[in-house]
Amino acid sequence: MLTVIRSSADLLRSRDLPADRRRRYIDAISDTADRAAKLTSQLLAFSRRQALKPEHFNLATKVETLSDMLRSILGARIQLDVTILCEDCFVESDINQFETALINLAVNARDAMDGEGALAIRIDATGAIPAVRGHAASQGDFATVSVIDRGGGISQGDLARIFEPFFTTKEVGRGTGLGLSQVYGFAKQSGGDVAVESRLGHGSTFTLYLPRTRRVETQARLSPTPARTRHEGRILVVEDNAAIGEFATQLLQDLGYRTELATNAVEALARLEAEATFDIVFSDVVMPGIGGVELARIINGRWPGVQVVLTSGYSHVLATDAHHGFPLLQKPYSVEELSHILRQASVERHEATG
Repeated sequence: MLTVIRSSADLLRSRDLPADRRRRYIDAISDTADRAAKLTSQLLAFSRRQALKPEHFNLATKVETLSDMLRSILGARIQLDVTILCEDCFVESDINQFETALINLAVNARDAMDGEGALAIRIDATGAIPAVRGHAASQGDFATVSVIDRGGGISQGDLARIFEPFFTTKEVGRGTGLGLSQVYGFAKQSGGDVAVESRLGHGSTFTLYLPRTRRVETQARLSPTPARTRHEGRILVVEDNAAIGEFATQLLQDLGYRTELATNAVEALARLEAEATFDIVFSDVVMPGIGGVELARIINGRWPGVQVVLTSGYSHVLATDAHHGFPLLQKPYSVEELSHILRQASVERHEATG
């Protein structure tokens, strides 16, 4: 992936490069960066260091909503049967990661059946997670999503390795070996687990366990229309990596902001003490000494009129503190994503200050 990016960047330096070729190299850089980000995200999911965004939702409703998309992914030769045995299976989890996990399980099942056959998805509830991978059974209230195929099954030797990153029994080019790793990491980080039952020639059943919660009624909140038509205001960038800090400040200046750069939380607090006239603090999470989340809480307590936006590619802090309550922009981010989250922060600041 880095070879594609590096080579495309070198070719873009060529003089008199035709517009169509320039666009092709730019697209190659952008597309490859997206692929690299997805690959990193899958590895972070396995290691349980991804930053989840928990929301209350009903598994049954969500699976039904995804059914049409799943049928499109599975193809016309696979019959999808969804059975809901638990109408009130609410969980608190990351919706996007759940959708990704379900798609990964469905695609694996499709490939196991060579693209033809019957695939069943069953939503239910249970009072325990069975003993899996040498761990004792766990008692509790769990919602379950089972994906059942009638494919060739998995050998006992491979069963012990299927959740390892990059392990795959598929042909070269048909899989990265990261799909089941993402399912495993997501389940464990969400307080649940994933179990598999399989025999050669008799298909497989993958069951995802997630802690069940009480029903929560939520009303959709419409995002307010930004009060300003262009970016403006002062932003304090807090980033210990000099190259990333300089690049972030340049992006923000191109968007119209006035920026200052602090290399750590202590320096940022000193700047705020000297002049608390910043509109937004844009801070990395993983820094030596005081981290981004702790810095955000200090700022929120001492300067409530200053909005804090966090950014990180990975963090054990975010993985264990999903309810920190501050807007988070995942690295790598696009200019559009940066612009959007800062506009939202500006709107919230204006609402809070009247």
